[in-house]
Amino acid sequence: MEKALRELIIGGARSGKSALAEQRAAASGLEVVYVATAQSRDGEMARRIAHHRERRPAYWGLREEPLELAALLAREASPQRCLLVDCLTLWLSNLLFAGDAARQAEAGEAVHCPLLQGQTQALVELLPTLPGRIILVSNEVGWGIVPMHPVSRLFGDEQGRLNQRVGAACERVTLVAAGLPLSLKSPGGSAA
Repeated sequence: MEKALRELIIGGARSGKSALAEQRAAASGLEVVYVATAQSRDGEMARRIAHHRERRPAYWGLREEPLELAALLAREASPQRCLLVDCLTLWLSNLLFAGDAARQAEAGEAVHCPLLQGQTQALVELLPTLPGRIILVSNEVGWGIVPMHPVSRLFGDEQGRLNQRVGAACERVTLVAAGLPLSLKSPGGSAA
């Protein structure tokens, strides 16, 4: 039986991070359950979701959870399973817009979002305790300019914080750029 392993795979849009996550899940030799966080709210997102579905093997399990990710992982994780979460970026966006954070940022108010804070804290605390293999996909959004729009700034700040916290809780962190993986942290090792 494989030792428990948590991995964060980050990269920009269309960098190849989801494809790498799927390759690693398939190579795990475990039962794979794909955990989708996306919500189909427009045609473009529906096409993205369809593309991901077509790429995955039909025998992989599928769970969809836009908000309560930690609760789903707690229920589904087992030593015989690989849970592939794609992606934390859409999950964070769902949390920001399900709560009052986006409206508060837009209005120039101090942002207080118990839903966002509670769900991200629950995930970070749960990760080290999960059995099996957990692969989490997330976007690296902090390499561009600081956005002018307050909601975009809030999102970028929260995404950066989430990636740092999840990366600290994982044994392996991989950055993907131009389809090429770069190890940032490996099991038994540390970050550079």
